[in-house]
Amino acid sequence: MALVGLVRVSTSKQETARQHDDLDPICVKVFEEKISGKLKVADRPGLQAALDYMRPGDMLTVQEADRLGRNLLEGLIVLNDLFQQGISVKILHGIAAGEHTERSLILDLALALAEDRRRDIARKTRDGLQAAARRGRKGGRPRVVDADKRRAILARHAEGQSLREIARGVGVSLAVVHGEVKAAQLEAAPATE
Repeated sequence: MALVGLVRVSTSKQETARQHDDLDPICVKVFEEKISGKLKVADRPGLQAALDYMRPGDMLTVQEADRLGRNLLEGLIVLNDLFQQGISVKILHGIAAGEHTERSLILDLALALAEDRRRDIARKTRDGLQAAARRGRKGGRPRVVDADKRRAILARHAEGQSLREIARGVGVSLAVVHGEVKAAQLEAAPATE
């Protein structure tokens, strides 16, 4: 029996060190993914790689149940697939901590709570953005283009440079250049009633 670890965070900006600290010393191999836990198994490359690597009798090890998934249905599907293949699950922390060889109420509850936490985070984020908008502040990513870069983008576009050349020359992504050019075209378009 081998312990095989799965480390998961939702975005590339989140840290995985704490999960690795728990899993690396006890697992023969640890797979990592930086992707939403609410996706289907087929859309989660780290989980899929771990499942392909494991053999009957192995144990998929995660720090907490929500690393398996933050969608109750997908989490249950993962568990059912594992148990049918003879693979058990080891959860290190949380209400479902322990070794599991079959579904149990506590395991189902841990996955349901993970989905509920995800919904709660999304609701709080949405509420916070709406509250900020009412105060005149806009949420989201900070702009990467200041007035000087915008002028450079538009001047290069007026000279006939391609969007790719502009992106390389100004040091921004192609999507940013496209967005600035499009915004300038919309601003210049005559208003229609």
